[in-house]
Amino acid sequence: MSWVSIRAAVLLLLAAMTLPAGGCDGGNAGPHAAGRILFHSGREGNLDVYVMNADGSGQTRITNNPADDLAPAWSPDGSRIAFASMRDGNLEIYVMNANGSGQTRLTDSPAADLAPAWSPDGSRIAFESDRDGNLEVYVMSDEGSGVTRLTDDPASDGSPAWSPDASRIAFTSDRDGNPEVYVMNVDGSGPSNLTDNPAPDGAPVWSPDGSRIVFHSLREGRLDVYVMNADGSNQSRLTDNPRKDSSPVWSFDGSKIAFVSERDGDDEIYIMNADGSGQTNLTNNPAHDGWPAWSPHGSAR
Repeated sequence: MSWVSIRAAVLLLLAAMTLPAGGCDGGNAGPHAAGRILFHSGREGNLDVYVMNADGSGQTRITNNPADDLAPAWSPDGSRIAFASMRDGNLEIYVMNANGSGQTRLTDSPAADLAPAWSPDGSRIAFESDRDGNLEVYVMSDEGSGVTRLTDDPASDGSPAWSPDASRIAFTSDRDGNPEVYVMNVDGSGPSNLTDNPAPDGAPVWSPDGSRIVFHSLREGRLDVYVMNADGSNQSRLTDNPRKDSSPVWSFDGSKIAFVSERDGDDEIYIMNADGSGQTNLTNNPAHDGWPAWSPHGSAR
């Protein structure tokens, strides 16, 4: 099984797990940052979507379903949230208002659809799906119409992320034998390997100005957070911890990075400065907390 497929399988496993319950207060103050951060958490016994302030305060559940809701993503204007849900028996992409109201299914496939990512103008959503037999990157309108496959490779392709100018999509692929960060044009043409490292690399996210890409990598024998220029040059490690650090995302102004770490014994949301300094736990909960997503423009409606 490929690294990207393993990632999807892990999400499916998380969706089936009964995780320890915990309180909804919490978090420690991290480096000064504005805005709000979405994440999913198993603190009430199954995965739901939560939101908190960027300092870890005000942690609030915004989905409440017996099935698992996970992998949230803000729309560019902060008014809507896309997420994946198991509520119909398999992973599908849903959308809701920022306060949790108006939850609506966008995809309807017997396969697994997950990892939604909004285009910069909010009109399209890229996602990963194995509906054609292996994991590929797809795109659809923000209403769920016009589903189109962008990648078509025997390997697994996933984790799509739009460039801020909407001209390119970064993604993870193992088409060269191990998972690497790739970039392609928004129509799926011109895929190019950016990381080109013998260790697995994945989960790319563009900086708000489009000049850099943050990602995670196993190149030092464990998952750590790395950053590189948008052309793949100057790859450097930001975290250096014996435990896993993964799933990095930028703040709206590019000054901070949120990520997931299990350095305290379980998956928690952390925040750090863009140079890797000031690493601070925000969630501090015994349950699994993961998949952070920072609100655009420092606020959410």
